[in-house]
Order: sequence, then structure tokens, then C-alpha cells
Amino acid sequence: MRIIIGIDDTDNLESRGTGFFSRQLGLLLMKEGLADIHSIARHQLLVDSRIPFTSHNSSASILCNTKTKLSNIIDFCSEFAIRESAEGSDSGVCIAVSENISNEIILWGERAKKEVLKFEDCHCLAKKNNIFLQGFKGLNIGVIGSLAAVGLRKKGNDGRILWLKNLREIQGIYLIKNLFDIFNIDLVTDKSGNKIYDDDKVIINEWCRPVLINNKITLIVEEDTTNGRNQWKCASKEYIKSISE
Repeated sequence: MRIIIGIDDTDNLESRGTGFFSRQLGLLLMKEGLADIHSIARHQLLVDSRIPFTSHNSSASILCNTKTKLSNIIDFCSEFAIRESAEGSDSGVCIAVSENISNEIILWGERAKKEVLKFEDCHCLAKKNNIFLQGFKGLNIGVIGSLAAVGLRKKGNDGRILWLKNLREIQGIYLIKNLFDIFNIDLVTDKSGNKIYDDDKVIINEWCRPVLINNKITLIVEEDTTNGRNQWKCASKEYIKSISE
């Protein structure tokens, strides 16, 4: 069963951020044999003075295939959130079966990028759609962003990837065609969306972040003119942030 776990507001000003929290949770779910993690993504929500947030108001989504009952996943994630959410945080966790995520939930995610949403409304929406949604510390307002993360990930056209198999371990020069097995990406394109030839070479640097475009994990590259060993390099951090926030 494929599920999406949404996480928001697990940190304080001194702690590691929600992205780190989501990666740790994903790795533990795999270590305990509860799920196979497909990917983890970061989603940027509205930055507004009326919204209390720690630093960037971003949430995270974990896409995974369960290897146990959904209730066991819920219990494990809840215990992790209680144990690991930073003091002073307002953490929230949302867990939904992917095929059951409605257009209402997707719309909630889209609205969270543009509007100040109400705490009460997200609980009503989750209950209506039979989705697990709970806050664990502080004011529990992280439920707003965690539900948004689930909707945005279901839509598949928002955010950048924080974790894929080997994404943070591999650096160097590779043939494009070999990246599909190394990273489990779906597509490699240039900034204009043109597909890159399989036998071209790309240099993978330490900050490599594919993005979600039309439900495909897409690695965007740009021409590398610094040496003759490879034709492409990962698109710059500035560019990837500009299209994923």
C-alpha cells in the first residue's frame, strides 16, 4: 500500500529542521522494516507575518510503500514525533493512503502556498476524508502544513527532493542513462525541459536536488563549459530554489 506522510513544524531555532526530521523518520521506517521509502520532498508554504513558523515555513512529505498495517505506521510516526519534535515546536503529522487523497486535499495544499489557513478547517477536512492528522507539541498548528504536504505531494508538481536512494552519497561524473538506476529518478532535462541524451555525461555535485514535475522526479541540468570531461552539471542551487519555492 502506497502512503504519503506529511510533516510540519517539528523544529525550533536551535534544532535541525523539518527536512532533517523527515529523513530520520524515513530511515527509521526502513530500518524497522515497516516501509520502503520511495522519496522525501520539501514543500514551500506561504511566508506571511500572520503565520507562526520557525525559519522558512516549509513542510515535508514522505512517499513510501508500507510493509505492515497502516495503524502500525501511524503509531510509529506518532511516537517518533512525540519523542523527537523539538521543545517549543508545534509539530503535526498527516498520514494518508495515496489513492484515497481527494482533490479537496490537493486544493488545501495549493491554498497553503497562497493563503493563511485555519487550524479548525484542516481537522474537518482530514476527518471528512478519513485521513490521520494530529498535532503533538505546542499549539499543534503543524497540522496545517502537514496536511498541505500530503496534498502537494499527491498532486506531484511541487517541491524539491530531499532524499532518494544514493542522492546524498554519490558525487562524480556519470552517464545520464546510469543515473536512473543510481537515483530512481524519472527524467533528466535541461532548464527548458528538453530531455538529455542517455549517453551524455553529467557531473553530480554535493547539492543535487531533483524536483517534482508532472509526477516525475526530474533532475534538471545545465551546460558545463569548465572542462572537456562532461557536458552537463546539476542546475545551480539558486535556480532550483527559484523554481521549487
